[in-house]
Amino acid sequence: MSTSAASHLSPAYPDRAPWGTAGRLRAWQQAALKSYLEGAPRDFLAVATPGAGKTTFALRVATELLDRHIVQQVTVVAPTEHLKHQWAQAAKKVGIGIDPTYSGASGGTSRDYTGIAVTYAGVAAHPMLHRRRVENRRTLVILDEVHHAGDALSWGEAVSEAFEPAARRLALTGTPFRSDTAPIPFVTYAPDAEGARRSVADYTYGYGAALADGVVRPVIFLSYAGQMRWRTKAGDEVAASLGEPMTQDAIAQAWRTALDPEGNWMPAVLRAADRRLEEVRRAVPDAGGLVIATDHNTARAYAKMLREITGRSAIVVLSDDPKASTRIAKFSESEDKWMVAVRMVSEGVDVPRLAVGVYATSISTPLFFAQAVGRFVRARRRGETASVFLPSVPSLVQFAGELELERDHVLDRKKRGEDDLWSEEEDLLADANATKDEAPFEEFTFKALESEATFDRVLFDGGEFGVAAQVGSAEEADFLGIPGLLEPEHVRTLLQKRQARQLSRQRQGAGHGDGAAAVTAEQRPVVSHQQLLELRRELNTLVGAWHHQTGQPHGVIHADLRRSCGGPPTAQATAAELRSRIDTVRRWAVERG
Repeated sequence: MSTSAASHLSPAYPDRAPWGTAGRLRAWQQAALKSYLEGAPRDFLAVATPGAGKTTFALRVATELLDRHIVQQVTVVAPTEHLKHQWAQAAKKVGIGIDPTYSGASGGTSRDYTGIAVTYAGVAAHPMLHRRRVENRRTLVILDEVHHAGDALSWGEAVSEAFEPAARRLALTGTPFRSDTAPIPFVTYAPDAEGARRSVADYTYGYGAALADGVVRPVIFLSYAGQMRWRTKAGDEVAASLGEPMTQDAIAQAWRTALDPEGNWMPAVLRAADRRLEEVRRAVPDAGGLVIATDHNTARAYAKMLREITGRSAIVVLSDDPKASTRIAKFSESEDKWMVAVRMVSEGVDVPRLAVGVYATSISTPLFFAQAVGRFVRARRRGETASVFLPSVPSLVQFAGELELERDHVLDRKKRGEDDLWSEEEDLLADANATKDEAPFEEFTFKALESEATFDRVLFDGGEFGVAAQVGSAEEADFLGIPGLLEPEHVRTLLQKRQARQLSRQRQGAGHGDGAAAVTAEQRPVVSHQQLLELRRELNTLVGAWHHQTGQPHGVIHADLRRSCGGPPTAQATAAELRSRIDTVRRWAVERG
């Protein structure tokens, strides 16, 4: 092994480095290495956005410590089996032999190796075995995506027990820390201005800095709303518009309805995503797409939809498939268009050519969202962009708008409110830890009845662009047709131009060949998204009140209002149309009284 070899490892390994960065350490890697070597700390935490090159930085540290005889061996702890082998391949390129097949059952490894790669689960199974290894020889322990040490209480305890005697520990992470309040092993915490203990990184390289350096791609989020109808577990039939103000429970059910393969929402969004991918492939011929599904059944259903849309089969990767890593590698090296994956978007699923994503899962934790988006940000050449299609769900829209926000692990979090970003993850953790003896009896089960998609808006760099439009319209096509190669500073300019053109069309009542007549000034769309939200909220409140008075389902009431007042579904209605429906419901109430 040699520091010279490490210096010539691609700074983006295992990916290809973007134009202008190959053959040398990136500025952040050099700065972080300088900080590490000058401080000579026993523990060091590096937080760097996905695609920045954490592997290269860590291996350069390893070669320096081995060459200076500060350590004698290396232990890499990774979240997945796939990542173990990826680390071994990278280490081989710099002359460090890493055994990715080491297990507690074997107890030892060949003397040809300088170290081993294990998973967090493997450490938890044999903590004392790993403790003896680091006690016997001075060891550098690389804790890759260290937040996984908190995936289970036993994992954190095992990591602490196994590596407490290690000579050096280098912790790496590229996504927001966990929402629970259990300390992550070997991470330093310090009180903030409010007295809450927060994780302290020794070096941070966030998405914003990486975007400015051309290390990662700009991400364009395309949000889709639409009309949903479902039957609740209580047997009530409910209709609502995805993207409009609702209770958390109603949002979850509308979201679930949108993702149902039997509805029309997912086929419409997949068709739009494929049109976007086709546009990107004009400039980037091998660009690929990834659909992130919730479970195996929906993944297979989405793959079937994609085959019908594209005429080509989509690769399906399931979490319990022993050949999952092989399938991912095969897709990465091919020019196939689409892959559908379940629970395979966390660290290590590195397919650099992924440029278009569809977030078709109901998971809404900041950690998972960041991991998912991280699959698309890896840049290979100047000007590449990433496009991610989202349901118009408040939490996802917020995460998309805060992509550059750096989050620390907070141990002393205040009591959460209803809109706490972390609440779902905490509920998932509590549910996972709960003992379930028998499923509760329910007279009815939730059932998605129907769904229709509408284009909602585009989110980029904290801004919103576009107004509601029909799927397949010229307005939607404007945003789907954005070039696949654009510098970040040009993306916002182009989005602003597309939005201005869209508003101009609607003001002039240009039907684009569909025969629509010009509208009056009063009927022109309200530019302020907040004004429309307030009108929709008022209408939904009145519809809910009328439902309680008459017992009619929400969907029936909305349909009656459309028949009485005219116009499209609520999500696409103008301010004038919404006010007309509000006045009509009020008139009904007066007449009934």
